[in-house]
Amino acid sequence: MFIRVCEVRIMKKAAFIASLTALVFSPLSFADINEDLENICTIVKNNDKSELRKKMRAVQADYNMRLSDYYSGISCGGNSLIRYAMQNGAIDVGTYMIKKMSKKSLSEAEADGLAIKQWAEQNGFIDSDIGKELLSRLN
Repeated sequence: MFIRVCEVRIMKKAAFIASLTALVFSPLSFADINEDLENICTIVKNNDKSELRKKMRAVQADYNMRLSDYYSGISCGGNSLIRYAMQNGAIDVGTYMIKKMSKKSLSEAEADGLAIKQWAEQNGFIDSDIGKELLSRLN
């Protein structure tokens, strides 16, 4: 009988520890990535590199996603994040994102069928600081 009581106590402790561990170490399953990325357009427009860096780190920690994983799903005023940075003269943020993106991702066509470089050339942004960073990264 003593063994049975000890087994029950051990089982209860094990269940409690398992529950506590699951609660503490589980990712924020109730959080939504859309909510976490909600103000990213404002961050880009304000050229707040520090806040963008924090946001990207949080998304990577919570969802194990890098910029290239969610980049194409974000539209700011109908444009991608880098295009939006170019339009708003957000040099720090724009160049930071270009450095974080792969050459392949930067070369891919976006929703309108144009790659960032083509779009920048057509809209007069290729000679901007962000455009120069883009050219440097692609070459």
